[in-house]
Amino acid sequence: MTDKLKVGIVGGTGMVGQRFVELLNQHPWFKVTAIAASASSAGKTYEEAVQGRWKLSTPIPEAVKQIVVQDASKVEEVAAGVDFVFCAVDMKKNEIKALEEAYAKTGTPVVSNNSAHRWTPDVPMVIPEINPSHLEVIAAQRKRLGTETGFIAVKPNCSIQSYVPALHALLDFKPTQVVASTYQAISGAGKNFTDWPDMLDNVIPYIGGEEEKSEQEPLRIWGTVENGEIVKANAPLITTQCIRVPVTDGHLATVFASFENKPAKEEILARWREYQGRPQELGLPSAPKQFITYFEEENRPQTKLDRDTENGMGVSVGRLREDSIYDFKFVGLSHNTLRGAAGGAVLIAELLKAEGYIVAK
Repeated sequence: MTDKLKVGIVGGTGMVGQRFVELLNQHPWFKVTAIAASASSAGKTYEEAVQGRWKLSTPIPEAVKQIVVQDASKVEEVAAGVDFVFCAVDMKKNEIKALEEAYAKTGTPVVSNNSAHRWTPDVPMVIPEINPSHLEVIAAQRKRLGTETGFIAVKPNCSIQSYVPALHALLDFKPTQVVASTYQAISGAGKNFTDWPDMLDNVIPYIGGEEEKSEQEPLRIWGTVENGEIVKANAPLITTQCIRVPVTDGHLATVFASFENKPAKEEILARWREYQGRPQELGLPSAPKQFITYFEEENRPQTKLDRDTENGMGVSVGRLREDSIYDFKFVGLSHNTLRGAAGGAVLIAELLKAEGYIVAK
């Protein structure tokens, strides 16, 4: 592909914004041409704006160092230089909603890492391998916003991607009850150990708002598009606990599940091994070749060893066994800032481009 789509990163100086910058460096389809952030960063080069705040182990890509950061609130100016934007801002939810809709109304597609629009009825919340059909609701959203080309699409909560893909592959066995506990890395809070020394040698048994998201968002992903809105599914019944643990990246989940039609262990393993989604069919650049990887070893997956499976875009599963109360239990793992955040959003954008929703202006 010779002509790459021009991309803006709104909220490009934060941890997720930095991950977008890293992932889009030398991307075969997309090129970063604009970075926007708060007024305090506007006017600085990107290198100056993130000086002392660059959180990734890889260096700042040379291609973006001299890009002058724009004021994210000056929507028309930012939108004028891009074909679409990724949004990863740190603002109040109502402010994020208004900002993303303002970008969309300029005719600019918005692929959001934020939670503000996850329950807007005509905004698709997508895991590309699971519910690509939800993109059809964009037509109704465009009509509401009064734009022919702009729209908003969002990625779901990072922690649910450690267990929802494994359950999705088993949906035809009709899971009825799910208990999931997630053990979540500090990067999920936008922190590292330098920022958050109190997390060393510590576990915090509460993450604000996370349990409600973990219980309800899977039902929206498994919902249906009806009359221009996404109607969430009624089952399975999901209950969760979400715990912050002292690891840099990677959200691990322990899962118990019962089914209306209980499968055999061999059937579950076959479904996980064989599962492919639309990104694999299309051969999208960021798509993992193997979406779900099962580890036979009793002590896998491990966060440190396995979070980078398939370049951090795969989901790892292990320890599948029958349970004395529920039908089965297993452990899942996903990389929260790759599959769960910026990488997942990039994959959504690739799907949107491949399906004709994002085009050059």
